Amino acid sequence: MFAPTVSTRSSSRRASAVQAPVWLAAAAALAIAAAPAGAQVIQSQQHDFAIEIVADGFENPWSIAFLPDGDILVTERPGRLRIIRDGELLPDSVGPMPAVRHEGQGGLQEVAVHPDFESNRLIYLSYAKGNADNTESTTALLRARLENDALHDIEEIFEANAWGERAGHYGAKLAFDADGYLFISVGDRQFVPQGELDDLAAHPAQNPMTHHGTILRLHDDGSVPDDNPFVGSGDALPEIWSYGHRNPQGLAIHPETGAVWTTEHGPQGGDELNVSRPGLNYGWPVIGYGVNYRTGLGIHVAPHREGMEQPEVFWVPSIGASGLAFYDGDAFPMWQGNLFAGGLSADHQRLSRIWLNEQGGVAHREPLLAGDLRIRDVRQGPDGYIYLAVDNRVGLPTPVVRLVPAD
Repeated sequence: MFAPTVSTRSSSRRASAVQAPVWLAAAAALAIAAAPAGAQVIQSQQHDFAIEIVADGFENPWSIAFLPDGDILVTERPGRLRIIRDGELLPDSVGPMPAVRHEGQGGLQEVAVHPDFESNRLIYLSYAKGNADNTESTTALLRARLENDALHDIEEIFEANAWGERAGHYGAKLAFDADGYLFISVGDRQFVPQGELDDLAAHPAQNPMTHHGTILRLHDDGSVPDDNPFVGSGDALPEIWSYGHRNPQGLAIHPETGAVWTTEHGPQGGDELNVSRPGLNYGWPVIGYGVNYRTGLGIHVAPHREGMEQPEVFWVPSIGASGLAFYDGDAFPMWQGNLFAGGLSADHQRLSRIWLNEQGGVAHREPLLAGDLRIRDVRQGPDGYIYLAVDNRVGLPTPVVRLVPAD
């Protein structure tokens, strides 16, 4: 069994075993002497590290966020917001919560902390929202003030025009940029692509008069910035930053350039890493690199088409794209500027380290933790460590862990 490090910073921290990936066994045997007591060292090309349990006992943890006082917020998809404090998962969840539609891929999803949280105490939660008879749902966003482990002044500040009967592809990722703009992803809601070009181009993700398959840019109160690319055009909804996406499940802002990077699910094959640029069309489902589930038959007209953007990277087979984070901390100095992407697929449960060249393009990739963890979210903590929310398909309890230096 894999022996994770248990932090000595809190004597009350609870540890649980994480199964070791087979491919690490030989490397770990050579490096174990250098590890902290009780830990197994994992080797990578630039840093050796160990896995430390932060807290365990979560049900489908979806998102991690950090508060200035050291608390860690974690959403659970069934509809709970949890707090990790001093190494312990508090027994009571934070409320009150909206009526989330917990079905399929939907539920309570992302949590984000306002850049000025210390003065305004504001947090943001995205979730799957049902209609009156719960026959359809969409992605919604609320803002609330967090005081004394409870939510106050709760208000829904955005509801996506992306209603659908299926319980998947909500997107629902959140990220603030350095200027305080809030980006949110919305998936295509599993509308099935079919037919030739005319039919594929009629897919909702190719219709910017809806929010299906989009990255949106909002003010922190949910209103629309005047300089959004489609404001005043009449040809697209003003919240849209980019469109033609399938189901963006990673969203990260480059700490130096401010560029908006995303990872999104393709169909069977064709998961993508994109730079989301204002006003551009990313092609789903007209272009892409995947095929239909089960049948393996083609979907797209072609992999390229004029007026539609190419990904920075695509994965075939799919990785089950999940959390995404840039690293600029001090704990792993050789990883500064790297991008870390999570994977959920049964054949790609890993953390991918991606580093960029001087032009901002992808230079190289390294798989970490291959076959070990089903990763739902990836975050850099204020301590410079890399935090992962570990998921389980059937809702068995899972931990939040972090990567810590072993040297």
